Amino acid sequence: MNITKESIDKLNAVVKIEISEADYSTKVAEVLKDYSKKADIPGFRKGHVPFGMVKKQYGKSIMIDEVNKLIQDTLNKFLTEEKLDILGNPLPKMKEDFSWDEKDYLFEFELGLAPEFDVNLDAKKKVTQYDIVADDKLINKEVENLQQRFGKMSAKDVIAEGVNITGTFVNEEKEIEKKSSFVLEDIKGKSNQKKFIGQRVNDVIELKTKGLFADEHKLMGATGLTHEEVHGLNIPLTFTVEDITFTEKAALDQEFFDKIFGKDNVKTVSELKEKIKEDSESQFQSQADQQLLNAITEYFIDNTKFDLPASFLKKWLAVAGENPLTDEQASEEFNKSEKGLRYQLIEGKIIKDNNLQVSYEELKDYAKGFVKNQMAQYGNMNPEEKELEDIANRVLENQDEAKRLQEQMMSNKLLTFYKEKMTFKTKKVSYEDFVKEVYK
Repeated sequence: MNITKESIDKLNAVVKIEISEADYSTKVAEVLKDYSKKADIPGFRKGHVPFGMVKKQYGKSIMIDEVNKLIQDTLNKFLTEEKLDILGNPLPKMKEDFSWDEKDYLFEFELGLAPEFDVNLDAKKKVTQYDIVADDKLINKEVENLQQRFGKMSAKDVIAEGVNITGTFVNEEKEIEKKSSFVLEDIKGKSNQKKFIGQRVNDVIELKTKGLFADEHKLMGATGLTHEEVHGLNIPLTFTVEDITFTEKAALDQEFFDKIFGKDNVKTVSELKEKIKEDSESQFQSQADQQLLNAITEYFIDNTKFDLPASFLKKWLAVAGENPLTDEQASEEFNKSEKGLRYQLIEGKIIKDNNLQVSYEELKDYAKGFVKNQMAQYGNMNPEEKELEDIANRVLENQDEAKRLQEQMMSNKLLTFYKEKMTFKTKKVSYEDFVKEVYK
């Protein structure tokens, strides 16, 4: 047996595997001999079927199976030993004159090779890193929300200013049937609000999605649709009123502070606002970090130039799935996946060059932290180490969950690395302005 690689160019190669009868005949004979002991053929006792008959009936199919196994094992070993970084999987080159009636064979496989490139962490055009601050408007709104949440609620007969409204939005075409709660002031414009005022429980209100809520995110909650789906959406809705209540706001006193933050942890309105500011900005940080990671990803894709074996990848995509694709479909699929593939290669190189791999012990510790946070939400603040260890091990036995946690941990590692190695343009914004800029 002989295996060689012929380079076509930097991104494409062909591997040739020459197999002679001597490479597979011994193994085929072993399998046939074992099969003859087990074969159940009418007219012969089990285990006493003549070897020649077994060979005549099954020899060719067994030979084909063994040759294919030999090809796969040889090719995998060659790729590993030669340390070839390939994209997709090797593609067999079909030969019109190929015949299994021969004794010696030549098999050829096309390879798409990963490109060589460098990643420049010194961005010429600085990526924006947002510092999201909780401004007075947001803090005052949150104080008001807390007063509403802990206030005294009473039922009302009709919708009027200041009431809370609960009901179901419906649109059959978009399969919307979503229960939602909101205050009248969330509705945009006096003409829309007039449709609600005076309505009672079980009344049905005819509405339009366009311009219904002052905040488009409220429309997402009301319909159950995504940000992309509600953007510019203009369809009719019906709203059935199910509950009307009025909440008398809680007083800003010590009893109120203690309910929210524990006894005597907050004693004044100023301390309350400072605590809200601190908690809000802590939550905003995760959104700012995610945005920064997205921006860095886009920067690397746009500024790290390298070629891909596009023709090979399109051919591979055409046969890689459960259903074959036409050339046009494969080309379309490549165009959709090219951006993701480019970043996958860039990220892989950064991880490899900077030794950012996630070890199993690190992953287990991360899983234990995840489990501990989950248990804390249900009141178990101090679980025993053995309990954490056992649950974390069970979590990691689930491959999908282990992969998800590993991806989270790698994202955290990459973000920490980028913050240490890259220089950003810092921009301080309110949360409202952050949403406008990032999700516009």
